[in-house]
Amino acid sequence: MISNDTLQSRFNQLRTNKAFELFVVGIIIFSALVIGAKTYDIPPLISNAIVITDWFITIFFLVEITIRFLGEPRKRDFFKSGWNIFDTTIVVVSLIPIEDSELALVGRLVRVFRVLRMVSIIPELRTLLISLLKALPQLGYVALMMFIIFYIYAAIGSMFFASVNEELWGDIAISMLTLFRIMTFEDWTDVMYETMTDYPFSWVFYVTFIFLSAFAFLNMIIGIVVNVLDEQHRKERQEEGEPTLRELQNELRELKDLVRQSSRPRTPQE
Repeated sequence: MISNDTLQSRFNQLRTNKAFELFVVGIIIFSALVIGAKTYDIPPLISNAIVITDWFITIFFLVEITIRFLGEPRKRDFFKSGWNIFDTTIVVVSLIPIEDSELALVGRLVRVFRVLRMVSIIPELRTLLISLLKALPQLGYVALMMFIIFYIYAAIGSMFFASVNEELWGDIAISMLTLFRIMTFEDWTDVMYETMTDYPFSWVFYVTFIFLSAFAFLNMIIGIVVNVLDEQHRKERQEEGEPTLRELQNELRELKDLVRQSSRPRTPQE
């Protein structure tokens, strides 16, 4: 008879197996395709087949969560991970038969969020998301500064260009939407040339705004995210026991001291 420790070890080997992880990722992608197929106008027969397929996918996810739970050495630690709680919630809610009820829309939304399970399965995606969340406080200050720049330029645009085009510069809110369009380079030259008919030097307004928003602040955002991502990778390497650069430098210094001491000529007293 197989002991509990042996079963736990086998389940642990299965859940950490790369082939099993790739298979789970494949099922998640297939689940996303099934969800997308439901948005088309398809014959009833195919629609019923998709519903049955969706239930098989849900049962597979339930089995996969069970395997991951049984493979955990300490079962209480399984729910200490936010990713495990998220995955379990998505699977459990998907099991509730609410297709023909008032909560059918909720059921469809939950199935859409099953695609996010790829983040919990693939460590690289998990690292990206964690880095992005950690960068949000710093990005908040950049966003605040961008809002100030937007507000100033929107006020100036409303004052000068409202007489040129009321639909684009009528008030400060519409002006901010127009500036967002300019920042994304969506036909911004048409907006500029329109105002240049009355204000020939209005190009300075657009060029300086684009430089501040699209170039300066965008590069700041990229720099913050890349810096936080690098720190997250360094932290993960330390948690995995991989030596840091400083530790390697200290070990190299100790080796140099040992070599220097061993190569030093000894005196007769020694």
